[in-house]
Amino acid sequence: MKRHISAAIALMTSIAYTICAQDLRTEVFDLLDLDHPGLAVVKSLHSEGDDKAAAVALLEWYRTRKGICTPDIKDPGDIGINKEEQKWADEALGHTFFVHYGYQPSFNYGEDIDWKYWPVQDNELRWQLHRHKWFTPMGKAYRTSGDEKYAEEWARQYIDWIRKNPLVKVSRDAYEINDNIQYGKDAENSRFAWRPLETSHRLQDQCLQFQLFIDSPAFTPEFLTEFLVNYHRHAVHIMGNWSAQGNHLLFEAQRMLLAGSFFPEFKEAESWRRSGVEILNREIEKQVLPDGGHYELDPHYHLATIEIFYKSLLIADLNGFRNEFPESYMDAVESMIMFYANICYPDYTNPCFSDAKLTKKNNMLKNYRKWLVTFPENSTIRYFATEGKEGSLPGYLTKGFLDSGFFVFRNGWGPDALQMVIKAGPAGEWHAQPDFGTFEMWYNGRCLFQDSGSYIYGGTDPEVIEWRRWFRATSHHNTLVMDDKDVDKVPSRTLLWQPEGEVQVLITEHPSYEGLTHRRSIFFVDGEYFVIVDEAAGDAEGSINIHWQMPHGDVADSCKDMHFHTNFKDSSNFHLQCFCPDMAKMQMKKEQGWQSSEYRQKTERTDASFSQKKADSTPVRFITVIYPKHHAGKENVSAKFTDKRYSNDRLSISVKVGKNKKRTLSYIL
Repeated sequence: MKRHISAAIALMTSIAYTICAQDLRTEVFDLLDLDHPGLAVVKSLHSEGDDKAAAVALLEWYRTRKGICTPDIKDPGDIGINKEEQKWADEALGHTFFVHYGYQPSFNYGEDIDWKYWPVQDNELRWQLHRHKWFTPMGKAYRTSGDEKYAEEWARQYIDWIRKNPLVKVSRDAYEINDNIQYGKDAENSRFAWRPLETSHRLQDQCLQFQLFIDSPAFTPEFLTEFLVNYHRHAVHIMGNWSAQGNHLLFEAQRMLLAGSFFPEFKEAESWRRSGVEILNREIEKQVLPDGGHYELDPHYHLATIEIFYKSLLIADLNGFRNEFPESYMDAVESMIMFYANICYPDYTNPCFSDAKLTKKNNMLKNYRKWLVTFPENSTIRYFATEGKEGSLPGYLTKGFLDSGFFVFRNGWGPDALQMVIKAGPAGEWHAQPDFGTFEMWYNGRCLFQDSGSYIYGGTDPEVIEWRRWFRATSHHNTLVMDDKDVDKVPSRTLLWQPEGEVQVLITEHPSYEGLTHRRSIFFVDGEYFVIVDEAAGDAEGSINIHWQMPHGDVADSCKDMHFHTNFKDSSNFHLQCFCPDMAKMQMKKEQGWQSSEYRQKTERTDASFSQKKADSTPVRFITVIYPKHHAGKENVSAKFTDKRYSNDRLSISVKVGKNKKRTLSYIL
């Protein structure tokens, strides 16, 4: 074998210098456990001082080793590439890099790649540049075409990134991007390029790229040593700079678990793997609430968290350490899936609460199908995985998740159902918005009163910052505000949850501002319509407004009787009308509104609000009737308070919709 190795050295060395300036990083042999099974020849050559030959032997080991793979690529020889990935790979040859779906067409980063190029001052754009999302598509393009240009260009870009993005020590807080702190040139770049989340992303994807490119002549022994030293630097950096909490910490733990499993030859591999397992087992108890909700209270990140926990199980299965995850871990993952299934709509999409994006049905079908492999006895997962061909729906309709503060009223599970999802619970973590009491409503194939979403996260550009503030603002959700200021991020309380009977009831209360408490009572009447009572009590004074985010399209209104109605042709309409004890004191207003279901994508719509002045300690009270219906146009609706005054423990109102008889809705706490 040594003779074979010697013959390969000259050829491979010349290839290395043809492709890019690669060095033989001899320190790699100090990072590896040369007593690892299969590395005997590498150890012998290294001990003899022939590190070039040792690197060739090491490359041969990696090209021929068996039994180690990733959940994403189990067989590099059986790989496909879609049109979008092919486009990213081809554009990357000319240094036009796909970085973010929100920024299309992609930017070109120059013939001499400028890794600090920041065309729009959005932090996400610069962070995600360093995730190298086009690298794996380049690997797929190489595997499917056999064209060495993809491997050669990938190797050039990989080494170029290492040379131009040195790891500079900065404070842990710097990685959270505090734009009030001044940094040196390299430190400023390092806080983007080496943020632990991006570092872990590369740590994960480089396992895939390793599998895809390892057989290419461009993957020389010199390049291998560069790759392994760089990979080790990534893992050590994360081990010393774990994120403090949240989904970032989970991503990092799952990826360190993968790193230790995929590269067991590193001396520290076992500690990396065990650290990942330990954090995941600890954090699943901390971040997953007893009802299955994730503590960021964001459907998008809830789904991402399921993926993290689930993918960790797949890695454990592939590498034989599933027993390190207790049964309670499995139970928590299953409860998260059930939570998500309950809050989503019949078309498999999710509410856009907090920073959530809209999930597509095809993606969710893939998710349910893979979850079914792990939870084959769960009939609900089976139902959604097979689009109702197998399995069964839960035996209930309305459902409350009191720990997370998510509540679902529904009269069915099918596309023609009426469903309202309410968010009114804990304060939530970073991605949660100050939107207590907000809701969305699905009716007969359409999502109505869709939450505003998030649009963008943040950066240094004033326009980016302003849009972030706009979408997060409490006044751009379906809830009550004072003077259109954001509410305090303190928990709301569930005072009553009554999910049974002809009239189902939810009552929540939130100390929204200093001196003002907002109580929202929602009545689901006969499975047909909703009545929402908003009461603002306390000593605070100001303009009390309730906002309703209208859908895009034909929405008519009348200030005379304080109503809005839709004129859609798809049999999914509603009539909304607002009432108060003294109608002369209420004003109706329409403003420009927006809805975002994807990053940096927004659709214009109307933000409707009703307001009353609060000049003393007298509570302000509203009744809003939302009547979903097939036909377009307005409806005859009336409602009034039948109690004499506001009470902290009781309520009574009278409501009539269309030709229905009057209903008295009340509660006593």
